[in-house]
Amino acid sequence: MTILDLFRASAPMAERIAPTIGNAIVQGETVQSSDRIKMGEMFAWPGTPSGAAVTTESAMRVSVVYACVSRIAGAIACMPLPIFERTSDFDRKPVHHDYWWLLNEQPTATFAAASFWEFIVGQVLLRGDGISYLVRNRAGVVTSVIPWPRSRVTIELMVPDDPRQPQRLQYFFQGIEGYFGADQDDVLHFPGFGFDGIRSMSVIQWGARNGIGIAIRGDEFAGKFFAQGAQPQFAIKAPGTMTLKQQEEFREAWVSKYTGMGGGPNGIPLMLTEGLDVKELTMSAVDAQLLESRRWQVVDICRAFGVPPFMVGEMDKTSSWGSGVEQMSIGFVQYTLSPHLKRFEQELNRKLFRTPTYFTEFNSKGLLRGDVAAQTNYYKASVGGTQNAGWMTVNEIRRDQNLPPVKDGDEIIRPTRSEPDNAPPPENPPADDPNTN
Repeated sequence: MTILDLFRASAPMAERIAPTIGNAIVQGETVQSSDRIKMGEMFAWPGTPSGAAVTTESAMRVSVVYACVSRIAGAIACMPLPIFERTSDFDRKPVHHDYWWLLNEQPTATFAAASFWEFIVGQVLLRGDGISYLVRNRAGVVTSVIPWPRSRVTIELMVPDDPRQPQRLQYFFQGIEGYFGADQDDVLHFPGFGFDGIRSMSVIQWGARNGIGIAIRGDEFAGKFFAQGAQPQFAIKAPGTMTLKQQEEFREAWVSKYTGMGGGPNGIPLMLTEGLDVKELTMSAVDAQLLESRRWQVVDICRAFGVPPFMVGEMDKTSSWGSGVEQMSIGFVQYTLSPHLKRFEQELNRKLFRTPTYFTEFNSKGLLRGDVAAQTNYYKASVGGTQNAGWMTVNEIRRDQNLPPVKDGDEIIRPTRSEPDNAPPPENPPADDPNTN
């Protein structure tokens, strides 16, 4: 069967492959030798200056990378996706829509919505793009959204013979039973930063590649250091000449001392006689500044992901931005999450609804609320009173707090006035008014 035959049978093939997506993720991947990007990812080329191979799997074994990815993905997965309708006066109102269930509860039979969004965001950060296949019924309505590993999707730009016609993307999905193709209208392609029309730039292959490579080498060095009992290498200085027999006897005594159970000291003191002296040959972990280097890599990798270091456990510089942790948390939502959310929202709206009437957007209010006191003051100002006009109703505030509406709670509060709006102006202006003649 050719690629074109698989493309014609895309929908039935997707439905057969979808239940086995879990197996498809972990099984082997076929990569064409002409695919420079995937071949480079497979053989970890180009290498890093540290010599470490930075791949999706090796990067996620670095604790700070795992923490950054899980923080961003978890924050986005916690946001609800309400669906709105634009009214004639360019206002919005929340509506009940069939797609709400796909976006907020279960996009497909094997994924809950939270796991779906964590998977998609992880693919965006680690591979550059998140890909999902849209299963439609005969009426064109989406009935399922199947997330697909980026490594198992090939994207091709189709150039029409007529240069006046727009170019389109074709996606070829690899599953257990082979390949199937899909047009761009049947694929949710969530891009990351640097999208060039086909693929985006992943954080681990661009912004954090060298930092992750150094972190991998640092972990390996620390592991070997402690596997050897955290003991540096030594040389023994003798004032005179030792015979070969004396040297062998001393080596055996030294080895029996420092290679006990588990490779550590066995508790028997080593006695140096005949004027022998011990000299350390290698630097200790403190002299090599191992801990300082590992701490710097945490900050460097967090910078590439846009995650404040305190969110991954690095607490040395928690007050370097704004007034502290609260301001950094708000900055994380505004400057790190918002670009991802905007790209995701636009892809959802143009592929699912195909009309300006309906749209969806992530509700990030919960992450921007701050502490209880700040939230209370915000709601007091938003509801208004006798001095200032409000911009939220009581029921809108109660809805934010997951509380039921109350009677007469849908009116915007306006400030009270001592004079009616139609009161006549004074007949004679004040004498000291500079505008009087």
